[in-house]
Amino acid sequence: MEIVIAGRHTQVSQKFRDVVESKMNRVTAIAPDAQRAQIVVTHEGNPRQADTAKRVEITVVAGRTVVRAEASSSDEYSALDMALDKLTLRLRRARDRRKDHRRGYVNPVPVDLGPVETPDEEEPKEEEPNNSPQAAVASDLGPGESVEVQVGDTPIVIRRKLHIAEPMSIDEALYEMELIGHDFFLFVNKETGRPSVVYHRHGWSYGVFEIDTAENVAKAKKEA
Repeated sequence: MEIVIAGRHTQVSQKFRDVVESKMNRVTAIAPDAQRAQIVVTHEGNPRQADTAKRVEITVVAGRTVVRAEASSSDEYSALDMALDKLTLRLRRARDRRKDHRRGYVNPVPVDLGPVETPDEEEPKEEEPNNSPQAAVASDLGPGESVEVQVGDTPIVIRRKLHIAEPMSIDEALYEMELIGHDFFLFVNKETGRPSVVYHRHGWSYGVFEIDTAENVAKAKKEA
């Protein structure tokens, strides 16, 4: 498995790199097909956030599956341990789910199809804000690429990112959401063809929000 380690606003020591190398066997033990692991260490310079000054993000690619976890602590070593605990738990869930699908068993998930407020995705700040008008309306982003633009002289920063939404079922979207550790996941519902988002409500309860136009809804009613 290829291991890539990078630092944001911090230098990554050789000692930390050695610790990462020694601990990543926890990943290959659960996911022997893992091809690549990316570890990013971020330093928060605000002294008021000393308890969470170091954030470690781990992203593992195994075939078409991407599993992600992150954690923050006062030092990068404890943050690494916490992130690995989260990651290995999600990898085990992914492994068990594959076994269940081979047996023909799918765990039913309670889903609320009611209205939902638009969730905010927590993303690491990778780029400095761009004040150019071109950045605000950029349409040539590649998959996974993002751009940030500051609104005038205000402190508001808008981040735009291109996400390739794959057609999938609601159950598959919930599975992908759990793997990346977010509270929501964008996808295209393969049963309806609509852009959709699944989101976590509370406990084991989830919701689905679908997008359509009034024209399409009216046309579907006429054809029904």
